[in-house]
Amino acid sequence: MERMHFLLFFLLPVLVFQGYYCQRGFAVTVTYDHRALVIDGHRRLLLSGSIHYPRSTPEVWPELIRKSKEGGLDVIETYVFWNYHEPVRGQYNFEGRFDLVRFVKTVQKAGLFVHLRIGPYACAEWNYGGFPLWLHFIPGIQFRTTNTPFKNEMERFLAKIVNVMKEEKLFATQGGPIILAQVENEYGNVEWAYGVGGQLYVKWAAAAAVDLNTTVPWVMCAQEDAPDPIINTCNGFYCDQFTPNSPSKPKMWTENYSGWFLSFGYAIPFRPVEDLAFSVARFFETGGTFQNYYMYFGGTNFGRTAGGPLIATSYDYDAPIDEYGFIRQPKWGHLRDLHKAIKQCEPYLVHSDPTYVPLGPKLEAHVYYKGSEGCAAFLANVDDKMDMNVTFNGNSYNLPAWSVSILPDCKNVIFNTAKVVSQKILGDLSYGSTTIMKENLFATSTWNWYKEQMGIWSNNSFTASVLLEQINTTKDTSDYLWYTVSIDVNEKLSPNKEKEVFLLVESLGHAALIFVNKRLVGFGYGNHDDASFIFRKAITLKPGNNTVDILSMMIGLQNYGPWFDVTGAGLFSVSVSDLLKASGDFSSREWTYQVGLEGEYLGLDKPSLANSSLWTSGNQLPINQSLIWYKTTFIAPEGSGPLALNLASMGKGQAWVNGQSIGRYWPAYLSPTSGCSQNCDYRGSYDASKCLKKCGEPAQTLYHVPRSWVYPGENLLVLHEELGGDPSKITISTRTGQEVCAHISESDPPPVDYWTLNSGFNPMLSPEVRLICEQGWRIASINFASFGTPEGQCGKFNHGICSADNILSVIQEACIGLESCSIPVSTLKFGDPCPGLVKTLAVEALCSV
Repeated sequence: MERMHFLLFFLLPVLVFQGYYCQRGFAVTVTYDHRALVIDGHRRLLLSGSIHYPRSTPEVWPELIRKSKEGGLDVIETYVFWNYHEPVRGQYNFEGRFDLVRFVKTVQKAGLFVHLRIGPYACAEWNYGGFPLWLHFIPGIQFRTTNTPFKNEMERFLAKIVNVMKEEKLFATQGGPIILAQVENEYGNVEWAYGVGGQLYVKWAAAAAVDLNTTVPWVMCAQEDAPDPIINTCNGFYCDQFTPNSPSKPKMWTENYSGWFLSFGYAIPFRPVEDLAFSVARFFETGGTFQNYYMYFGGTNFGRTAGGPLIATSYDYDAPIDEYGFIRQPKWGHLRDLHKAIKQCEPYLVHSDPTYVPLGPKLEAHVYYKGSEGCAAFLANVDDKMDMNVTFNGNSYNLPAWSVSILPDCKNVIFNTAKVVSQKILGDLSYGSTTIMKENLFATSTWNWYKEQMGIWSNNSFTASVLLEQINTTKDTSDYLWYTVSIDVNEKLSPNKEKEVFLLVESLGHAALIFVNKRLVGFGYGNHDDASFIFRKAITLKPGNNTVDILSMMIGLQNYGPWFDVTGAGLFSVSVSDLLKASGDFSSREWTYQVGLEGEYLGLDKPSLANSSLWTSGNQLPINQSLIWYKTTFIAPEGSGPLALNLASMGKGQAWVNGQSIGRYWPAYLSPTSGCSQNCDYRGSYDASKCLKKCGEPAQTLYHVPRSWVYPGENLLVLHEELGGDPSKITISTRTGQEVCAHISESDPPPVDYWTLNSGFNPMLSPEVRLICEQGWRIASINFASFGTPEGQCGKFNHGICSADNILSVIQEACIGLESCSIPVSTLKFGDPCPGLVKTLAVEALCSV
C-alpha cells in the first residue's frame, strides 16, 4: 500500500490537470512562450506518440490509446488523410477506419490530448502522400506551390476538417482534446525545388491556417522559414541541436523515428531502445518541451493505402506497440520509465532555461533551477565508445558511452538511457514463438480458382499510337495496366521459320509481367529507391503475326520528394533487335490498352461472388502459375486477438478476407544477403540502414488480419497471385501467450515511479523484477528463476556459480495467476548465496490467455 501511495503522489497532478480537463470537456486556453506550450496558464512538458487511425480498426483504438497512456504519453498525434476522406471531389468519407471524429473522441475519453496534423500533404509512406488523385487532373494545377487551383482546393479541405472539428467541439478551447494543429508537412526539405513560388506558398499556407481560427497553435515541421505565429518544429533521429526560428517559440520535435518503414526487397530496419531513449533525453536535456514518437504504433497499410514505390504492407516501424497491437518490450517499458523520469523534472524544466556545465571531453551536464527550490540535471556522455566517470556537484557518477543520466534533484540518478531494466518479450508474431498457435488450415481446404485472361479481356479497351504513362491512364483505379502490341515477322525474311530476337522493355516502374504469344517470358521490377527498370531477353517469334502483352504493375504511388505528384509509372520504350543488330522501336506503334484485371472487373474479391460459377473446382489445385485467383474458406482460430496470415509460399499479389483487403504481398522479393547484424551496437548516431535483420529473406511474410474482420463461422479468403505460388501451404497464426523475462541487479535503482521530489528514493525500497502480461492474460508458469549470478540472456539463462535455494517456488507463489507481479531483488527476501558479490535476479515466465 505504501508503494501505491508513492505512485499516486507522482500521478495525481497529471491526472487532475490532464485527464480531468480532457475527459470532462472543460475549455482550456492553449498558447506558447519560448519555454513550452502553455495550457490553461500552465507550461507543460509533453510526450506524444503517432497513431494513424486508418492503420488500425476502430475496435482496437481504445486499447492502443490505453497502452499509449500507460506508456507515459500525454498526446496522440495523427495525420489526416485527404485521399480517403474525399475520394471524389465534394464527396466525403468519415466512416469505419476513417472516422476521424470517433478517433479524436476516443483519445479524449482516455484523457489524452491530440495533435491534428491536417497537412493536407501527409507523406507518411501513404499512397500519393495523402493527396486524392483527382486533384492531379484539375486544369492548370501544380501541387505545393503558389498555384491558385491548388491553393483553392487545399484551403477548402483545411476548412472542411477544421469545421468538422469545431462542429464536434473538439478543439481545446471548446472543451475538446486538440491542442495543436499542423499545416503542410516537411515542406522545408523540398522548398528549394519550387523557387520563389515555394517561399510565397509557405507564407500563404501559414496565413490560411491562422485565418481558420482554430484557437490553438499551428505548427510547420521541418520549416525554418515558418512565419509567426506558426511554430517551426524538428523532424529526425536527433533534435537536441535544433533551435526554433524565433526566441518566442518553444523547442518542439514532431517526428522522432522509433525505427523505420519497410519496403519490399529490403531487410527489416530496427532502432535499439537505448539510442531512442538517448535521443529523447538529450532533447529534453537541451531545452526541448514537446517530443513525438513517429511511430508509437505503426499498424498496417491495408488495401492499396501504402505509398511508393514498393512500400510494404506492414507499417510496424519497430514502434513501442507492434503492428498487431501488442506491447513491444523492452522498448515500451524502457521509454515508459524514461517518461516518468522526465516528468519528475518537469517543475524545473518548465521554469528555467538549461544551464550548460562542461564535465570533460564529450561529457556535459545541463541543469535546470527553480529559484531556491533546488535543481534537476541531465548528465550526458556523447562518446560512442568509452564509458566515463564524472564528478558533478561533488558526487561521482559513471556514465556509459552514448547515454544520459537523469537526476531530478541534481543528486540521485533515477534513470540512465543505456541501462535497460524493463522486462523483455521472447518472440513475436513476426519471428515465431512457442506462444504462437499456428494452424495449417489451408492444406486440406477446398480451393477454387479462376485463371486471369492475358492481355485484352473486354470491349472497353482502347488504342493509342504511343506508350501511355500509367498513372494518367489508370487514374489509380487499379494497380494494373495491360499494354498489347502486334509484331509481324515477314515470311520472306524468315520463311516458315521461327525468328530469335532480343526484346528490350524500359519502364518507369514499378514491375511488369511480359508475355509473348500468351506465354510468360519474364518479370521485371525496380526497388524502393529506383522503381525504374530495364528488361532484356531473347525471345522467339513465329512467322506472321505475334502478340506481346505486358502487364505493368504499380506498387503504391510516389509519396515524397519535390514534384512527386508528377512522377510517372509504366512503359516508356519497347524495342526488338535481331541477331544482325537490326532493331525496331515499337514505342510509337499502335498499342491497345486495358485498365485493370478481368478478375477485378468481375469482383472476384467480393463475398457476393464466393459461390459464383465463375470459379473452377477440382482435385488438382493449379500451383506456381501466374495471374490466377484462388478462393477458399476457413474457420478462424479461437480467441479474440489479431490473426497473422503467413503468405511465404506465395509470389506476389493481393489478398482479401471477407472482402476486406489485407494489402499487397510480395514474399518472392528477397532482401540483400548482407548488411544485417545479430547485435547492433546502439552507440553512435543511428540511421535507417544501421541496424537491419532478416537479410536474404522476404521483407514480409505475415499479413495482419484484424479480429473484427473475421466471423465465428466460415470466412472467405481470396488471393490474386501474379507470379506463382502454392496457396495450400498458407498458414494462419494467433498469439496465445507471451514469454516474458527480466534480469535485475541489486545494484540497480528502485523503479522510477517510487521516486518523489520531496524524499527521493525511499532507502527501504529495493530494485524489483516486474513481470507484466497483456491485459486479460495471466502468468501461467515460471520457466526459470535464479538469484545469485545467473548467466546468459533472456531465453537462454543458466544458473551461475551461485544461486539461492527455492527461488523458483518463491517466484511461482508470488506471480502465478496474476496479470502482473513485482519481486524485490534483495538478500532480505532470498538470503545471500554468495556474500561479497553483487547478485541479480533472473526470471522467465509464460503469460497466457
